[in-house]
Amino acid sequence: MATFILIIIYIAFISLGLPDGMLGAAWPTMRFDFGMPVGHAGFVSFVISAGTIVSSLLSVKLIRKLGTGKVTAFSVLLTAIGLTGFALTPNFWWLFLFAIPLGIGAGAVDSALNEYIAEHYKAIHMNMLHCFWGIGALTGPLIMSGFIKNTSSWRPSYGLVAIIQFVLVTTLFFSLPIWKKLENQRKEKAKTENQENSEPQQKKSTLESLKIRGVKTVLICFMTYTAMELMLGLWGATYLTSIKNFEPSRAAAWVSLYYGGITLGRFLAAFLSIKLNNKQLIRLGSILTIVAVILMLVGHFLSKGDIFTLSGFVLFGLGCAPIFPAMLHETPERFGKENAQSIMGFQMAMAYTSSTTLPPIFGFVASATTPALLPWVLAGFAIIFYIFSESCTRIFKK
Repeated sequence: MATFILIIIYIAFISLGLPDGMLGAAWPTMRFDFGMPVGHAGFVSFVISAGTIVSSLLSVKLIRKLGTGKVTAFSVLLTAIGLTGFALTPNFWWLFLFAIPLGIGAGAVDSALNEYIAEHYKAIHMNMLHCFWGIGALTGPLIMSGFIKNTSSWRPSYGLVAIIQFVLVTTLFFSLPIWKKLENQRKEKAKTENQENSEPQQKKSTLESLKIRGVKTVLICFMTYTAMELMLGLWGATYLTSIKNFEPSRAAAWVSLYYGGITLGRFLAAFLSIKLNNKQLIRLGSILTIVAVILMLVGHFLSKGDIFTLSGFVLFGLGCAPIFPAMLHETPERFGKENAQSIMGFQMAMAYTSSTTLPPIFGFVASATTPALLPWVLAGFAIIFYIFSESCTRIFKK
């Protein structure tokens, strides 16, 4: 049963990743259809991320009341509804309405499944989980690129992904009895362990968990990491079309390769996690992101520097790959299983708060100045992340 549920979780994370890179890949074409300026993609991204923040913070109560299986099933249903709306939207402003269920669904399923894997499975499974997210994130822009190239429209890609989500919803609802049986077994096991433990650990309240040593430093790491990951995914195609003069379909394809770097990197990190611990994987990824932005800057200043720019995109994806899964998997280890669920909700909420505000802010700045600022901003976030992640290593050193 545990293996079957793990397979279901992997498939759910593919579906979770599918929409993530689509808006950025579609925007160079979408904005001309709607007659909108460059920075308006940030408004839509803001609403999606705001929904994920709310659902992440509520995920603890929802999971305790409904269970992980039901929360996952209903969350994927919401994302399917949101994607259907994107495919059918008559104008730009309707995107805001359909962004709400898309964001709420994504945030709840993300928090629920990450905490479930972090608590019940080894690091290799967490890396593979996010590798499957990368498969979805890679496939989404590829689907978008193919439809734009062949039909000159971005709408069919959202329709196709919505159909995929509805198929997954059906599978999840049929699997609910297995989720319930497995969760009941784990509750009985936890109850037995607590009875045998002479000094059982007490769960802190949601707000009290913020006062635990190291939580604030960890949250800064989540903020800076998600900002730089989403920023390149959302604005990478715009940078390539505006600054490097790429065709929109070619730019969307290269954004897919960025997500391809994340996917490949997480597949490799799953096996590296057998030899390296989470802290070492985070350090390795952080260093690679810094090298990647150096390549992007070299490509920016060379008239024929596309190879450096594109290599930087892929290497940045490889660097991002192990960071997020490793930070998530460290949560029970750093703060104890009794507090992991509450802190996981805060971590996901901080990640989504960052992705809600910082990439859209960059969009406004880029509209007022130039998208050429992208590699410089990424460099700043990569350096800040490295500093605070090393601080976490010192705080939680054993």
